[in-house]
Amino acid sequence: MRIVVALGGNALLQRGQPMSADAQRANVRKAALALTELASSHDIVVAHGSGPQVGLLALQAAPLKEVPPYPLDVISAESIGMIGYMIEQELANALPPATRLATLLTHIEVEHDDPAFGRPEKPIGPIYAAQEAERARAEHGWPMVEETPGRWRRVVPSPLPKRIVQIEVIRMLVTAKVVTICAGGGGIPVIRKPSGDLQGVEAVIDKDRAAGLLAADLAADAFLMLTDVDAVYLDWGTAQQRLVRRARPDELPAHQFPPGSMGPKVEAACQFAVTPGRIAGIGRLEDARKILEGKAGTTITLG
Repeated sequence: MRIVVALGGNALLQRGQPMSADAQRANVRKAALALTELASSHDIVVAHGSGPQVGLLALQAAPLKEVPPYPLDVISAESIGMIGYMIEQELANALPPATRLATLLTHIEVEHDDPAFGRPEKPIGPIYAAQEAERARAEHGWPMVEETPGRWRRVVPSPLPKRIVQIEVIRMLVTAKVVTICAGGGGIPVIRKPSGDLQGVEAVIDKDRAAGLLAADLAADAFLMLTDVDAVYLDWGTAQQRLVRRARPDELPAHQFPPGSMGPKVEAACQFAVTPGRIAGIGRLEDARKILEGKAGTTITLG
């Protein structure tokens, strides 16, 4: 079975943890062990998020008044290289020595007139208290959103992914049985100019939407979105919240999910699973195999 696995940025750098290299390395090591269990009997392609990391790099660079701020596409490339390096190294340590691995910085085209550019809603970076959020808004001009009461984060545009520029290269690697880490951070967002040239844009593509496009392009059998939440819940955060263990792709769109987090996961899962024989799963990283078997998390399929 060919499986595209999307690792959530918050699973690799968990909420409340110090945003340090050591903390991230420890989480990546745990992720590698979970992926090794899947790779022992399936062909896997690994995508990953970078929301906390790309926000951290932007925050670190902000005080440098003598240097113009790097644009988000460049910061995305930095974060993707950092996370891809760690994932590849920890997978190499966990998998059999003969395993071949590759990490590919992936350009993903978006439309220049995507309405998301006028409606920032993708949270990135660290969590702020209310006063800290107001200070960041005033100092850097960053839009902020209150994710949960008293917990604020920066938000940026998140246009829809339209085309994976290096998809043929990725197919070559996957066909050659190379464990491929790609479409990291949702890919590096680019537009194609009238001349045909590619140009980076100020945005962060949602990694689940990008990974869903990757899974469809590779004709994967399964698409797993692994995060720090155990499953999809209806009416999350209310007294009426209830777990969804299994659903058809036409059942979940009628419900509301947070636009910057669970919403894109559900949307990507339903789009992928609308094809007969495909399975999409959402749940915790450590439950990867159980999600695939329908014993944990949420699975979405026509069957």
